[in-house]
Amino acid sequence: MQKRRTRAEMLEETRTKLVATARRAFAAQGYSHTSMDDLTGEAGLTRGALYHHFGGKQGLLVAVIEQIEVEVGARLDAVSSATPNPWEGFCQRCRTYLELALEPEIRRIILQDARAVFGDVPPAAQSVGIAALEAALEHLMAEGIVARHHAGVMARMLYGAITEASFWIAEPDGDPATKLPQALNGLDRLLNGLRA
Repeated sequence: MQKRRTRAEMLEETRTKLVATARRAFAAQGYSHTSMDDLTGEAGLTRGALYHHFGGKQGLLVAVIEQIEVEVGARLDAVSSATPNPWEGFCQRCRTYLELALEPEIRRIILQDARAVFGDVPPAAQSVGIAALEAALEHLMAEGIVARHHAGVMARMLYGAITEASFWIAEPDGDPATKLPQALNGLDRLLNGLRA
């Protein structure tokens, strides 16, 4: 006998289906070229479901961005943890963020569509990235590896520099593979300036 699903489980299933379908569509054709009717049809749902869960297409884009940002955070944590020391972990975390600009899904959804629709990455996603940098900087300062400064200010400045470089790498009218080495070189110079 099949277990009867609760309303909460059905709502979560609908939400998950919409986010997964939107993520595929936004990555393949971009936010502006994704039709809500096509998207909901592919998900086997109605526009009403989309409006109920996300308030509209922009809300759905925010949910997709948040999902990707959580995955990016986990990847950055893993890269950082795999290095032999905290300084190299911090540097590799920052480098990897720039390298992610070459991945088509991240390039399209996070670095092109988010900027076109919102002007930037949504504030909630920014807060997560800044908090991770601030925690790492506080640890490096406590260890005497990085010169003492206000960790929150430094995290925001570094986040801004890395994010803007990522946007630059991902611009549709350039060659990301050519821009990445230039950005990594600039990043290394910036990071070396933090050393104690």
